[in-house]
Amino acid sequence: MSHTPHELLEEFPEKTEAMQRLKGEDAHFARMYDDYHTINRAIHRAETDVEPTDDMHMSEMRKERMMLKDKIAAILRDA
Repeated sequence: MSHTPHELLEEFPEKTEAMQRLKGEDAHFARMYDDYHTINRAIHRAETDVEPTDDMHMSEMRKERMMLKDKIAAILRDA
């Protein structure tokens, strides 16, 4: 399988330890982290035509990924 872009550990390499800690301590963060990876992989599958989708659905998935990333980034800034 090809490399999946936009993984959180690559997006925030300086926050790897904080993410690992928060996943274990904060259920809300852990859920957002998992949701981000689920939607990110779905986008990657659609972009690589493994699971094609229409433009509207792709746009909605990208918006959801961006919203989750923004929320995760805010939590990491405070961590």
